[in-house]
Amino acid sequence: MLIGLGIIVLGFVIIGLDKEPHGFGFLGLTLGPLITLLGFLFQFYAIFKKSESK
Repeated sequence: MLIGLGIIVLGFVIIGLDKEPHGFGFLGLTLGPLITLLGFLFQFYAIFKKSESK
């Protein structure tokens, strides 16, 4: 789950790195949100994955 949290934080950092006004560039509108979404999907997978018990 820490990996997913790191991916989410990375996405928000990428959004913040956008040099366009109000974040309307490629980083703020496309790349950052996609990476953030991937982080949330990774988190959902980590939460709902069944552990293999013996």
